[in-house]
Amino acid sequence: MMFGAAIMRRCSLGTLALVILSGASVQSAPEIAPNGFLVKFDVSINAPAPQVYDALVGQIGSWWNPEHTYSHDAKNLSIDARPGGCFCEKLPNGGGLEHLRVVYVAPPQVVRFSGALGPLQASGVAGSMTWKLTGGPDNTRLELSYSVGGFIPGGFDKMAPAVEAMLREQLDRLKLFIETGKPTTSH
Repeated sequence: MMFGAAIMRRCSLGTLALVILSGASVQSAPEIAPNGFLVKFDVSINAPAPQVYDALVGQIGSWWNPEHTYSHDAKNLSIDARPGGCFCEKLPNGGGLEHLRVVYVAPPQVVRFSGALGPLQASGVAGSMTWKLTGGPDNTRLELSYSVGGFIPGGFDKMAPAVEAMLREQLDRLKLFIETGKPTTSH
C-alpha cells in the first residue's frame, strides 16, 4: 500500500509539473465548509504584469463571458480600480449592478474585491476576491482566490463548484485574450 501511495504522489507531482510548465491553470477542488467555500487558481500568462493588470481591470468587457452577465453583454462591465471603486454592470433603462467593490489596489501586483457575485447576492453571504500578479518581463503568474462565507439556502455544496467553474472560465478567457487577442479559441 505504501509503495502504491508513493507512486501516486510521484505521478501527481509529475502531472502538476507538466501542467505548470505548460502554463495551464492549476486549481484544487473548492474547499467547502458548512459556512462557506474557497476557490483558488494559479495560471501563467505570457505577458508582463502591467499588460495583464491593464487587461484585467481596464478591458474586462473584452474577455469576460457575456453569458455570465445580467445584460448578456460584457461591454456593459467596468472596473473602477481604486479603493471604493466598483466592478459594475450597466443595465437597460438607466439600471445597474454592483458585482463587487474594490477594497485594495496595488498596480500592477494586486487588486482585491469584496462582495458576492451573481446569484450569491440574493443570499446572506460576503466574499473576498483577490487577483495577485507576480513575474518577470515576459511572463506573469496570476493567482486568483475567492473566499465566500455566510448562509445560502441548501448549503454551499452545489454553489461552490458552479462558482469555481465560472471563475475558471473567466481566467482562461483572460489568458487567451492577453496571449492571442481573443478570449476564445472558437469562431
